[in-house]
This record gives sequence, C-alpha cells and structure tokens, in this order.
Amino acid sequence: MSSSYLKEAYDVEAEYRAFYTGGQVIWTNDGNHMLCHCNDAVKAIDLNSGLVTSTFGGSEDEADEEDTIYCFALSRDNDFLITTHKSGLIKLWSMSDVKVTKMWRSIHKGPIAKVVFDGTSNTIATGGSDGTAKIWNILRQTCTHSLKGTQGVFNILTFHPDITKHLLFGSGDDTKIIAWNVESGEQISTFSGHFSKITSLNFTIDGKFMVSSGRDRVLILWDIEQGKAVRTLPVYECIEDSVILPVKFQLPDKKIKKSDGGIYVACAGDKGVIKVWDVSSSKLIYAQTNSVVSPASNDGGLAVTQLLLNEIRCCLSVISADHNIIVYDLATFECSKQMVGFTDEVLDVSYFGQSDSHIAVATNSIDIKVYDLETMNCQLVKGHGDLVLSLAKSPYNPDVLLSSSKDNSIRVWLMNNKKVQCIGIGNRHTASVGSVCLPYLDASCCFSVSQDSCIKKWQLPTINAESEEIHTLICTHTEVAHSKDINHISMSPNDKIVASGSQDKTIKLWSTEDLSLLGTLRGHKRGVWCVKFSPVDQVLLSASADCTMKLWSISELNCLKTLEGHSSSVLKAEFISKGLQIVSAGADGLMKVWNIKTSESIVTLDKHDGRVWALAVSENENHIITGGADSLLIKWKDVTTEKREKETKERQDLIMQEQELSNLLHDKKMVKALKLALKLDKPFLTLKIINELLKDDGRDVLLSTIKQLNSNQHESLAKCCVEWNTNTRNCYAAQVVLHILLSEGQLDVDSAATIRALLPYNQRHMQRLTATLQDLNFLTFTINCMQPHATSLT
Repeated sequence: MSSSYLKEAYDVEAEYRAFYTGGQVIWTNDGNHMLCHCNDAVKAIDLNSGLVTSTFGGSEDEADEEDTIYCFALSRDNDFLITTHKSGLIKLWSMSDVKVTKMWRSIHKGPIAKVVFDGTSNTIATGGSDGTAKIWNILRQTCTHSLKGTQGVFNILTFHPDITKHLLFGSGDDTKIIAWNVESGEQISTFSGHFSKITSLNFTIDGKFMVSSGRDRVLILWDIEQGKAVRTLPVYECIEDSVILPVKFQLPDKKIKKSDGGIYVACAGDKGVIKVWDVSSSKLIYAQTNSVVSPASNDGGLAVTQLLLNEIRCCLSVISADHNIIVYDLATFECSKQMVGFTDEVLDVSYFGQSDSHIAVATNSIDIKVYDLETMNCQLVKGHGDLVLSLAKSPYNPDVLLSSSKDNSIRVWLMNNKKVQCIGIGNRHTASVGSVCLPYLDASCCFSVSQDSCIKKWQLPTINAESEEIHTLICTHTEVAHSKDINHISMSPNDKIVASGSQDKTIKLWSTEDLSLLGTLRGHKRGVWCVKFSPVDQVLLSASADCTMKLWSISELNCLKTLEGHSSSVLKAEFISKGLQIVSAGADGLMKVWNIKTSESIVTLDKHDGRVWALAVSENENHIITGGADSLLIKWKDVTTEKREKETKERQDLIMQEQELSNLLHDKKMVKALKLALKLDKPFLTLKIINELLKDDGRDVLLSTIKQLNSNQHESLAKCCVEWNTNTRNCYAAQVVLHILLSEGQLDVDSAATIRALLPYNQRHMQRLTATLQDLNFLTFTINCMQPHATSLT
C-alpha cells in the first residue's frame, strides 16, 4: 500500500449479533441444529458452521413493538414449532417454510411458562403462571381441558413418552409433581418428596420410572405405577437440569452397557460441573474436570441453566448462566464446540494470532472470548477473577496477548495450535487495571496503567509453547503518573516512549527504560480516553471527552492540529493509511475516517446504537472490528479499491454507450438511438431525436417510433417531457409526445405525479398562446377596419 493511498469509504461486511439471550435451548431431532431463544425470536443454529440458518419471529421493522417469546417447543416429527408470546398469542410455525401456519390467543390468566408437544404432534400442553395447565388441539386451536392441582408458576411440564398412557406431568412452586390423564382431565397421582423447586423431570427408556432433580440438592427416582419414591440420592449441590443417558454409552475410561442394569443420570448445577450418577445404586460414576463454566458466585446464583443430550452425536450441551453454549463429547468429555450467546457491552477488542486469524473480545465478563474469524467459532478463555477491561496484541509475536482486569491483575496469554493458555500473571496494582501495551520490536516487557494512578513496567517470561508453567511477572518500575484515573497507554513504534492519557486532562510521555517523565501535553478540556503514536512521524494522537482529537508534536510538545466533528466523547482512535488518515469512534455511536492533511472527516459510518468502546484495525488495514454498548461486533471492510474500480468501469461503459449513440444518430437509426438516449438519461439528446422525427410533418413517424418503446421507456420519455415543458422553445415537442402517450394509453396510473408536474407550465403556455391569439385577432380587426378608409383615399 503506497503512502499516497487514501481510504475513502468503509462498508459493513458482517455484523455478529447475539443468537441466544437466555431462556430455552433445544436440539432438533436430526441432531444437527439447536433452537435458541433470542428475545422475540427463536433462531436455528447449525452446529457444524455455528451460523444462524433460520429465524422464527422477530420484528423486521425496528419501529414494530417487540413481542417477546416466553417459551417454545418442537414437535417430535421435527415439522412444527410452537411459540408463546408476551402478547398472549400462541403461534404454530412450519419448520420447513419458516412461516406461521396457525395462531390463536391464550386463555391463561398470565404468561405461559411452559409449552410441550405430545407424541402425536396434534396436541400441546401449556403451563401458565396462574397455576393451571391447558390441553390444546392445534388442528382446531381449541382448549380441550383445563388442569388444576399445582400452585404458582409451572417449572416442569412434560408428556409421558408412551402416548398410549395419555399422561401429563407438571410441577409448580409447591414442590409436588402432579400427573393428569389428558383424555379425562383428571388428576391421577401426586409425587411428593422434594423440598425446593423441582428443576427437571426425565423418564427411563421403558417408561416405568422417572428421575427428578431440584434445588434441594437431591435426585429422586420414582416408580410411576406405584406413585412413590424408590430412591433419594444426595448430590451436594443445587441441580438446575439433568438428563437420563442412553442404555449404552461411553465415558472417559468407562464403557456402560445395557447389561449393567443401572439408571445413569447426568446433572449440572451451581458448581458448573457435569456429574454422572447411577441413581439405582447411588454411585457417582464420573465428575467433569475440564469445565469452562464458572461456579455460581453466591448462594442462590446460577452457573448452569440447562443440560441437553444429543444421542445422535453422543454429546452433552451445557448452557451457562452467562448465555454460552458448550458442547462436550460424551466419550472423551473434550469440548468440541463453544458458542457465545448474548454478549454484554463490548469493552475492548484486539486482533490475535498469525495473519490476524482471531479476535479477542473483552465484555462485561470474567472470560475473554477468542473468535476464529473464518468460522466465528468461539473459545472462552478463563483466568481473571473479575471483568476484563483491556486487551493488547504483541506486534512482535502475534500469538501473544496481554489482558487486564478489575481484579487488579494483568495476564499474558499464548496461542498454541489455536488453543489459548495463560503463561504469566502480574499482581502489583491496587486498583482496576484499565489499559496495557506491548513493545513493537521484542517481547521482553510490557506496561500497564491503573485507577491507582500508577504506571508499571513488567518483565515478561521467555515464550515457550511447550511449557504449561504460569510465571509470576516481575514489576521492574513503578511511577505515580497522574492525579486521576489513567484511561489508556500506548507505545511508540521505536519502543522508546510510552504515552499515558488520564482523566486529569493531560497526556504524559515516559521513557521505556526507567519510566522517567519526558514531557506533559496539556490542552484538552476534559479527560483523555485514548492516545496513539503515528507509525511514520513524531506525532501523537489523543482522543478526549471534550469531543475533539488532537495531534501533538513529540519533539516540540505542542499541539499541531485539533480535529472536531464528533458530537460527544471520542473514545477510540487509530492511525491508518500509513499515518495519513485517522479512524475514530465515539460515544455518539459514530465512526469517522479523517484526512489529516485537510483536518476533515471523509466518511461517517453509522451502525452502532450506543457508545463504541472497542476499535481494532487489521495489520493490512483491510478490515476494522468495532464493538460497543449495543453488544454488537461489527466487521468493516475497506471498499475504496472496489469503489474506484466500479466508478472507472461505469465511466468506460458510459463512453462506449455515448459513442454508440453518436453512431446511431449518424446512421439515422432513430428507434435504437431513442432507446439508448432514454437509457442514458439524456433528455436534451432525446429532444434532438424527437425534433428530427417531427421534421417534414413526421407525426406519424414519431407515433410508430413511440409504440416500439416499452412501458419503462414510456415513463422515462414522460419525465423528459416534464423537463422540456419548462422551456417555451421546447414545449411543442413535449406536448406532441405527451399527446401521443396519453391518446395511445401508454402511461400508467403511476404517472399521476408526472402529470401534476406538467400542469403549472401547461397553464402558463395556454395563457401565453391565448394572449398571442388575442393579439393576432386584434391585428386582424385593425386591418379590417383600415381597409375601407384605404379604399376611399385611393
């Protein structure tokens, strides 16, 4: 890329929006897709690609009011999806057409908390917050039975897998499981044994037993026919979900066969770990050791919200409380897929890996989310104990990433075979670490700034991809840098200077050798959010909450330029185009590209709905990643070259067409010439052709020519007439063409606007012609009056 190359425009290549915002997740019966709850929509996710393949619901128009989906269910034949909405509507969707086939209104006195299909897919049951369950015939959209017996909101609602038994099981806030006969609507039995909320209910393969879990830290095995508990198994944690495993499956170092005769249940709860129990013998068979789900932080908190079994793929899926979906292979318990659902405010983003193959994202989470840009598959990187605030890639070694957190620490990460591991931890700050940076020319040290007003220099360990040892970083220098919180730190391309920007409105330059102060830059009226060194000049860029950016001379320590254009705080800024341009992001949700030479904004990009906290430019500057308060990651593509090539091609095509038009006029091929002139939108060249056709009383020739045009060309010709009609000298041709178009019925009703545009000028032309005719009549009258007198004089 030459230094004279200027980026003039960017375009959105992709937006990474949330596909899961909490609530239900279910597998489709083919085992290849997941249906995920996302506010007012249910989205189908292809497990192989991680992409959204179809969306059920969701308002296409932003002005439409969101009708939140409370719960949904999939029929056993995989043909229909049922959704219940905040508006009280129940919608039946065709899975193949992704369209609503039936819709009716619920008669529950409140929201519907649970919905489930029976085995025939012709009947559904809904459990409401009013403590009643209702049976619906979906073919007629009628309620056949209203079932009572529970108290409060339904937590559990499920049909017995044997459709000949016609049994429905449900549980509410009273910790009892009720069984109803769905044909008669009668309550058959009550299962009492839990002392807290029941969170799951699963049936064995033969349908004789069921297993329930609850927040009272027990699993209970029930005999359905006898209506009593067979065994109560303490599991020592609040269970949020459980599944009964197949009669034949394999665990790490264990192979379970049908002949073993056990009832094996996998469960997960507030510890964030999957455990497999043999309920029939009260034994713990397996406890997961590689969980990426953080345990619940306090009593009553959640770590896991759902646990799903996919028998076709032989895998377990964990849905975490922070809306992540983790898929484990059942035989090895290796994590095969990680998908991130709702991402809260994006605080920082950084390219990561060789050739910028990945991006690391810091959100309102203790985990760092590392996305593979090719597939957008996500890897959750754990280690920090509080929210991650800042990320920085090593320009010297792209596989090294530095992070900082509200836990007062910094961490060094290494990517090895697409797996990210921590290789170093630094704990010397006394407050949240807001920003970090790494050198350009080596990976021997790093720098950090914190709310404790200090800047620190750290010695980095030797990078060894083979070692799994986590080193303790040594802090070699510390300086009290500012009087208020320090927001950002940046290093010069020659690794000799670091710059810090603070809420105290100043920017300070420090020597990287011993953190000695080299100079202070004053001029901003509010806090400084970002500082960046130019890649080619001794110039520093700063972005501030006073809505401006400033360019500073490092040698003279004075302000060179002030860039104004944002309507609120400028949060991030980067040099691009070899230091000739700047891209900035602000609290107004706008991105701007600036030309430094003219100090003007070249283009403004508006896709975010809130503050843009994060901005990262790829190494080749072809792409930009931004993220902000709207929970969106947006990838921008530089389209300058494509735009120029398109404009050049359009100019060449125009020249060729104009030459062709000139040749047609020369050869007197008026019909083709007229069509081409209309296509090129050349009204006065079209007028020249019309006048040529009108010569020597050529009205009939003009009529036959116009008849050979299509409807779109008639519309274009009518628009030309509007323009000709504004000039008195050209109004005759305009009126003749309009007369032909109207008399031959060539104009559609859509041409009413064209007719309205003609009327004012037509009235003016009529007034002028009337006045001319009056003058001619007066002249004739005068001559006639003079003739007798002229005769008498002779």
